[in-house]
Amino acid sequence: MAKYTVEIKIAACKEYLDGKLSHKEICQKYGISFNESNRSSILNDWILRYQELGENAFIRSKGNRSYQHEEKVRIVEEYLAGGGSLGYIAAKYGIPSKDTLRSWVLKYNANRELKDYNPKRGVYMAEARRKTTIEERKEIVEYCLSHDRDYKGTASLYDVSYSQVYSWVRKYDATGEEGLSDKRGRHKTDDEVDELERLRRENKRLKRQLKENDMLVQLLKKVKEFEGM
Repeated sequence: MAKYTVEIKIAACKEYLDGKLSHKEICQKYGISFNESNRSSILNDWILRYQELGENAFIRSKGNRSYQHEEKVRIVEEYLAGGGSLGYIAAKYGIPSKDTLRSWVLKYNANRELKDYNPKRGVYMAEARRKTTIEERKEIVEYCLSHDRDYKGTASLYDVSYSQVYSWVRKYDATGEEGLSDKRGRHKTDDEVDELERLRRENKRLKRQLKENDMLVQLLKKVKEFEGM
């Protein structure tokens, strides 16, 4: 994803709100992704943030701010009650990304606790580890793979550590669902199993690769459709 400076974001918002340039012209000027059907969600987010917070919307404070359980619930319920889009609510409350708010909404709808957030304790830390069932691990891996291998976002959503998610996805890539079993012994490598087991593993790997290739083809088709609009 392209990186845009604070100066570019502020200039783009001012030029649009002052009526100097159209949405499309601003995107072309600053190299922002654009299509006629939904314009640019990136520029839309910038404008919403600028309207709510002014230039401070794009100036990150040092470190991350804390969010308490009650505050998260109040913000999520405002969004669910139709208080605005994800981008608008995120901008209104100074949340760094609408993806952060989206993860809160997903947890809330899944009846998962919206815990207090202390920026000094992230999903990368070992303390975030917890025991999981094989069904949970399957669900977590499927979610991560369907969201472009977003390990950090998945870890945050399911209250597990980053390293757990990364490890489960790697095991799934190598041996499928069997790799998610909570085995106490070391998993045998391909060189340590018989020919039949090696063929079975290779078959699973090929099936997963074909599935991912098919998903990639479908994605490219959609991109071409958007570009042709």
